[in-house]
Amino acid sequence: MSGPQRSGAVAEFTEQDVGDFFDQTTQTYLSFWDSEGVLHTGYFADGDDGEDADEDYAAAATRTSDLIAAEAGIDSSSLVLDVGCGCGNFLFHLARQIGCRGAGLDLSIERIKFARQRQVELGEVAIGNIEFRHGSATRMPFEPARFSHVVSQDALFLVPDKPLSHAEIYRVLRPGGVLAFSDFLQPTKDIGPRARKHVYDRVRWNGGYSLVDYQVALARAGFEIVLARDLGSHIKKTYRVLGRTAIERAETTPDKAARDWMLAFAESCGEIQIAIDQGEFGWGIFVARKPRPGRR
Repeated sequence: MSGPQRSGAVAEFTEQDVGDFFDQTTQTYLSFWDSEGVLHTGYFADGDDGEDADEDYAAAATRTSDLIAAEAGIDSSSLVLDVGCGCGNFLFHLARQIGCRGAGLDLSIERIKFARQRQVELGEVAIGNIEFRHGSATRMPFEPARFSHVVSQDALFLVPDKPLSHAEIYRVLRPGGVLAFSDFLQPTKDIGPRARKHVYDRVRWNGGYSLVDYQVALARAGFEIVLARDLGSHIKKTYRVLGRTAIERAETTPDKAARDWMLAFAESCGEIQIAIDQGEFGWGIFVARKPRPGRR
């Protein structure tokens, strides 16, 4: 099977549903996860080894960005598109650390507004060569063969028409260009009602690929697969750390609505860890290349 997997009576969420959800929750996530817009899964130094080991979420999130950049081979000459750029932090990090230029695309106008505002507020020369666009991964507002690299962190899984997004990424990449991204996985077709509620429907996710099926889908779009790696232990630790943080902050939050949201999120974090243990949810990193003419 190379298409996204579904099971049972599954809601068919649209791109509008996804965009609306993230528009409505942007400020809540910023107030809880990170006020600067870091909203990505962390790559922990020790994976999921032990309750008292590495639990620095911010450092782990930065490590994910560094891992993708290194595997992609991004350098100062690169022109990078971040699909599902959210609040822009991945591109800011790449520009500061590597000196590349870039563009960010996201379905959520609220996250694009945040990214643009933060870019102005920071006023850094290093991030001046970044543009942010509101739009869809299935109808990208960019000319063909514009980018040397396309990257993404935990965003492509939400696209309802995944094959069309792969075709669009292929279109905007230069020949020889690299696609490098992390994404959430659906390792099995059969998803129970608890995982469907707390993992899938919670973020307007219809269904996704397994690690193997993702590679098949990318190859079908014309890509050469360079790397596919399972990162399941790291995602479990991300939600364990965030669940604990939510409970701690709920205890000191005077606003009842915010407190109730944090406690509900903490509950979902627990359910997500169960879904991971049951093989209903996963995380992986992929690197693929658009062949040069004559190599396909």
